[in-house]
Amino acid sequence: MRTYKYLGFITAFFVMILIVSNVASSKILLLGPFTFDGGTILFPISYIFGDVLTEVYGYAKARKVIWLGFFMTILAALVFYIVGALPAAPDWGGQAAYNQILGIVPRIVLGSVIAFAVGEFANSYIMARMKVEMKGKQLWIRTIGSTLVGEAFDSCLFVGIAFGGIFSPELLWAIMISNYIFKVGIEVLFTPLTYAVCGALKRSEKEDYYDKKTDFNPFILKED
Repeated sequence: MRTYKYLGFITAFFVMILIVSNVASSKILLLGPFTFDGGTILFPISYIFGDVLTEVYGYAKARKVIWLGFFMTILAALVFYIVGALPAAPDWGGQAAYNQILGIVPRIVLGSVIAFAVGEFANSYIMARMKVEMKGKQLWIRTIGSTLVGEAFDSCLFVGIAFGGIFSPELLWAIMISNYIFKVGIEVLFTPLTYAVCGALKRSEKEDYYDKKTDFNPFILKED
C-alpha cells in the first residue's frame, strides 16, 4: 500500500466541509436572484475535492473518503441531537435558539447524507470512467460533466428530504434550481484552480491513477 503526503489533509478538509455545510443549511439565504440554504455556499467545494480525489488517487480512494464523510456527518448529527435532548442548565436561556437553529439538523443531515452519497458516487464514477475513455485528456469536460449529473441528484434529493413538507412547493423548486445553478457555476468558476491542484498533486504524489480494472461497486472498500 502506497502512502501519500496530502491524502490525509484532503480527507480531513473534505469531512469538515460536509459537517459545516449541514449546520449552515439551517438558514435559507436570498442572494440576488438565488434562494438557497446556507450550506450551498460551501458545499460545492466538496465536489471539487471529490474531482481531485478521483482524478489523482482513483475511484477506490475517493470511495473510502466518501464513506468516511457519510459516517462522520451522521455522528455530528447524533451529537447535536443528544445535546439538544439533554436538560439545559437552569440559568442558560439559549435552549429555544439552539432548537431553532440546530433542531432541524437531523433532518437536514438525513437529506444531506443520502443526497451526498448518491451525488458524490455518481460524480466520482463518471469522472473515473471518462478519464479512461478520454485517456486523461480534457479535464474540464470531465469535471463539469460529472458535476452536472452529481449535483442534479444532490440538489433534488437534499431539498426534497430536508425541506419537503416544511416549505411551499414554490419555495422548494426555487431552492432546488438555485442550488443546482449555483453549485454547477462554482465548479465552472473553479476549473482553473482544479487544474492547478490536480497538476500539483500529481507531481508531488507521483500518482495519476487510471481506473481501468476498478470494481465500481460503492459498497465495497477494498482497493484493486
